[in-house]
Amino acid sequence: MKKGVYNMISERMKPYVNNNSAIRAMFEEGNRLKALYGEDKVFDFSIGNPNVPAPDCVQETIIDLVKNMDPVVLHGYMNNAGFEDVRQSIAESLNRRFGTNFAAKNLIMTVGAASGLNITFKALLNPGDEVIVFAPYFLEYGAYVKNYDGVLVEVSPDTSTFQPNLEEFKSKINEKTKAVIVNNPHNPTGVVYSEDTIKKLAAILEEKEKEVGHPIYLISDEPYRELAYDGVEVPYLTKYYKDTIVGYSYSKSLSLPGERIGYVVIPDELDGSDEVIQAATIANRILGSVNAPSLIQKVVGRCVDAAVNVEYYDRNRKTLYEGLTKLGFECVKPQGAFYLFVKSPTKDEKEFVEAAKKYNILMVAGSSFACPGYVRLSYCVSYESIQNSLPEFAKLAKELF
Repeated sequence: MKKGVYNMISERMKPYVNNNSAIRAMFEEGNRLKALYGEDKVFDFSIGNPNVPAPDCVQETIIDLVKNMDPVVLHGYMNNAGFEDVRQSIAESLNRRFGTNFAAKNLIMTVGAASGLNITFKALLNPGDEVIVFAPYFLEYGAYVKNYDGVLVEVSPDTSTFQPNLEEFKSKINEKTKAVIVNNPHNPTGVVYSEDTIKKLAAILEEKEKEVGHPIYLISDEPYRELAYDGVEVPYLTKYYKDTIVGYSYSKSLSLPGERIGYVVIPDELDGSDEVIQAATIANRILGSVNAPSLIQKVVGRCVDAAVNVEYYDRNRKTLYEGLTKLGFECVKPQGAFYLFVKSPTKDEKEFVEAAKKYNILMVAGSSFACPGYVRLSYCVSYESIQNSLPEFAKLAKELF
């Protein structure tokens, strides 16, 4: 072997290694500060890790399954799409709630929403295909699209409402456009895309499909679907646009982020539905997941209608939003999810993030979501943490205003 520099890791991975997730970095910083000052003296709003325990039925079902189900079946392989009875149970729940017409064959159980997006992109994308996303957005979308040599195309944010900028969106659709991602309720802003917005977006896509001569798939990323407040309705997108694929996760609705369980819905109405279902099912295997975790599949199948504790998050939302706005901070009031997207009082929001650290307040810079000038706060923490943080926010406001 010739002497010289040898690249131990792939060129594709180097940007990720050199610019690791700011959310994860702040989460680790929170752990470091808690070790120094104590858990109750650090106010970590960095990561969407639910503080609410899973519903009682989850633990009860786990115990019952482990005690009474054949362990060979419970812990064994199944179809790469997941247990048929679980998929049928979820399909029937969706049909009851949203007036849809899904069956087991329309669902693929996945290793969380992230894996669901990856199998979808693996099934759909050719090199150079474009995927449109509305800023601000969960930055991992870019990594997922690049995994399959796709190109992410950003639509700039409307910071007055954080609803999608539909005029710019329309102008960016071309013959290379293969898919569009929407996240509803929205991370990081907490807004909910209204029915009117969805109808307008669907009309644009229908017009553009005819213009470019091929399907444009709408991928709806919905891990926060159950977290909506003040009676706000979250539209179910397959009812508005036939070429919609829905990705879901139980990380937030059942407080199971570490269990990595979710699903993808591919309706019969979708252009090329049978082929897309087959491709996504095979992608589940060849990307290394093989199948979603068997035990937790059976659990969600039985707990499919369990209710998330929305009231807990709502109290946190109101307390933090009202507390911060009284101090002079600016923020669109969230309608869903569990995030506040706060306008930075400094030109560079990273300075705001650093200033907050002096008071053991941890936030994530908006540039991590392709929207500089803002910070994200995740309020899925204890209510006491929110209450105790407000005097520290007051000190921060006095320093910055």
